[in-house]
Parts: sequence; C-alpha cells; structure tokens
Amino acid sequence: MSSRRSLLRRALLVAALAVLAIPFVVPTVWMVAASVKPLPEIFKSPPSLLTDHPTFAAYGEAFSFQPFARQYVNSLYIAVLVTMITLLVSSLAGYAFARIKFPGANALFLVVLAGLLVPSEVTIVPLFQLFKQAGMINTHWPLILVTSLAAPCVLATFIMRQFFIALPAELEEAGRLDGLGRPGIWWRICLPLARPALSAVAILTFLASWNLYLEPTVYLTSPELFTLPQALTRFTDAYGGEMWNTQLAAATMTVLPVLIVFVVAQRHFVEGLAHSGLK
Repeated sequence: MSSRRSLLRRALLVAALAVLAIPFVVPTVWMVAASVKPLPEIFKSPPSLLTDHPTFAAYGEAFSFQPFARQYVNSLYIAVLVTMITLLVSSLAGYAFARIKFPGANALFLVVLAGLLVPSEVTIVPLFQLFKQAGMINTHWPLILVTSLAAPCVLATFIMRQFFIALPAELEEAGRLDGLGRPGIWWRICLPLARPALSAVAILTFLASWNLYLEPTVYLTSPELFTLPQALTRFTDAYGGEMWNTQLAAATMTVLPVLIVFVVAQRHFVEGLAHSGLK
C-alpha cells in the first residue's frame, strides 16, 4: 500500500509539473517550429505546429540581412568576459565577507546588497555621461564594466559569501598549518570546494549579460558592435514590417545555446543555490 501511495504521489507531482511547464515550453517549441515555416503559414488559421513545407531559408537570411555572425560573437565574448570577471570579483569579495573579520564588515555588506535595490534605469544617464567623457561610447567597454561590477556581481557576491560561510573553519586551520596564506587558502581550498556556487554564479551572470538590451541600445550605434538582443529588433523589411520568420530563426539561434548550457549545468546550478540558502 505504501508503495502504491508513493507511486501515486509521484505521478501526481509529475503531472502537476508538466502542466506548470506548459506556459514555458510551448512558446519555445512554437518559436523553433515557426522558424522553419514559410511566412504565410506562421499566421495561418487554425494554427498548426508542423508544416508540410519546412524551409531553412530564414536562417540564411538572418546572416545576410545584417552582420548577425559578428553580433553573435559580440554577445558571446562579452558574456564570457563578464562572467570571468564576475567570478573573480565575487569569489574574492564573498570570501572576504565570509572568512575575514574586520570592523564594519556587516555594515559594508549591507551597503553592497543595497546595489540590488537600484534599478539600472536610474544610473544609465550618469553612467552614459561618465563613459562619454572617457571616450568609451560605441565600444563594448561600458557593457563589460557595468555588467561585471553592477547588480549581477552583487548577487554573485551574496551567493559566494553564503557558500563560504558554510565551510568548516578546520579547513582554513589545516591550510595555515601547511603554510598557506589568505590567497592560498582562497585559491587551493575554498575555490575547488565552491564549484556548485561558481556554476550558479556563472549561469546567472552569463544570462544577465547575454540578455542585456537597455545598455547596448544606449551605448552602441554601429550595427557591427550590436549584441543579439539589440540585433533581433532590426529584422524589418523596406516598409518597416516585421520579418517574422527571419526574426524567429535568429531568436532560435539566440536561445538554444543558453538552454543547452543550462541543461548541462542545471545540477550544479540547483546545488549551488541550495548551499547558498536561496531555496
């Protein structure tokens, strides 16, 4: 009886999760399916998921209409660079707040957390003036610096701090007995143990940088420097109408790599959030 009840509860849980996943899965599936449809079939009534005449012409048009390959590389290298900087800064800051006792540590950490409460729209104008005076407008430097040191980095610091707090103090004592200083303990002991938290931070930071739209729109003017979210808005014909099949093909190529990365690293992502207390 207990085994049957357990199977029934599991079946009900799976069914409930399947129903809840519909609003998230169906739009993605429709986007991928519509990207291989001829343009008239996208708005056909009644709608259909599959088509009798699939075509991949829209994928080629995405690259010929504008420098989409260059824009793809722009988003990729900016996201990777921002993720690496954020991992370095947040792991150092998180370790300092968690393991080093100094006057005003808690108050300073609250000041850092206050950065999560400031919307990016509030600071975009003064930052634009700052980067304009520095001659960085229409370059990727504002996207790299602002993203790697703004709200995503604050959240990453919080996650790393919560993880490092949970590490046993005996590990540091053993490291000191072996002659390690603070940098050595951070690099050789804490970072290898913090792989789940680092994975969570890497995914969150990569997504935050990959999906940036406001900042590229403000700082960039040359199509060759555009990132993908900004490029997706430029697929319009000579009359200003949306090129839906081309736009959907470009959106599919934008979304699928992120989904693949998340599926591969989801176990570490969930584990990292669990260890940091963000359940």
